[in-house]
Amino acid sequence: MIRQGSPPIPSQRWLLLFAGGLALLPLFVRSSYLLTVMVFIGLYTILTVGLCLLMGYAGQVSLGHAAFYGLGAYVSAITTLKAGLSPWLGIVFSLICTGAIAFLIAQPIFRLRGHYLAMATLGFGYIVYIFFTEASALTGGPSGLSGVPYLSIGGWAFDRDVKSYYLVWGVAIVVLAASLNLVSSRTGRALRAIHGSEIAAQAVGVNARRLKTQVFVLSACFAGLAGSLYAHYLTFVNPSPFGFHFSVMLLVMASVGGVATVWGAPFGAAAVMAFSEVLRAVVPRFLSHASGETEITVFGILLMLMMIFMPAGVVPRIADLNLLRKRVKWPPRSVIGQKIVTLLPWRRKWEGRGERIDTAG
Repeated sequence: MIRQGSPPIPSQRWLLLFAGGLALLPLFVRSSYLLTVMVFIGLYTILTVGLCLLMGYAGQVSLGHAAFYGLGAYVSAITTLKAGLSPWLGIVFSLICTGAIAFLIAQPIFRLRGHYLAMATLGFGYIVYIFFTEASALTGGPSGLSGVPYLSIGGWAFDRDVKSYYLVWGVAIVVLAASLNLVSSRTGRALRAIHGSEIAAQAVGVNARRLKTQVFVLSACFAGLAGSLYAHYLTFVNPSPFGFHFSVMLLVMASVGGVATVWGAPFGAAAVMAFSEVLRAVVPRFLSHASGETEITVFGILLMLMMIFMPAGVVPRIADLNLLRKRVKWPPRSVIGQKIVTLLPWRRKWEGRGERIDTAG
């Protein structure tokens, strides 16, 4: 739930600093494994931004967002492998396809509320996953599709981790910038009004149904874009990454970072990705027969703890603490120094030597 009066988080300045830090990171990180992890954090950031807009601003729950991620990946793979189109055109078709499907399913599901809406999106995710698995002639079935071409500009292909890193994070920065502008606009204020009270928003002239559909389509397009980048980065797609487990993982990312702020997306994606890597390294040492179900159980517990102890997420809590620090009127440094010196047990020893203690700071 979005809290009225929560502290504003700086946008443009922090976005520039964030982009600059990301641009310099490969100069210090030489590990191919770490760059791969950073590429996936970028992909998950694009996904989670859309989920934050849908859940944190429009107040609509989605448990099937992994389906749009998979649709983007499969449409790009099929159009490039079987239709022979350019990978860039494949991305365009994936955006059109995911956006059109999202628009079509938004018409019936937004007639639902609360848990019924969540169950409808969950059912949609399962239907798409089963389609990926069973439509072998088109999707390759459980074995998937291999040989998806790399993205390229002229003769310059994004075939290395560092190149893919800059491509994915370049797209992620554009998505973050567009989303920050959206939530700061009149549309963003209307979405907050819908989240607060849909009936009250409609009473003041907000077309709630249209706005919910638009933000749902936008979040689906973000997911489809991330899926296309995923397919052309790994050059292989199969159904396993697009199931219910990944939808829960996305929900945890949004909740950890904070669904009510766009900045929660990169933080949540990085935190959950790091936590997932630690789990894969640590859990087998204690549970020799651990499986993927163990990981989703841990994520479920983490989500439950976040909802109990930090429902707004980490980023809004940091903003709260920063605002509190600015509001507290600290005494001058000279006064603090005097108080500290007064409490020192050896103060008399120094004074006995006739030496002067400067506390002007």
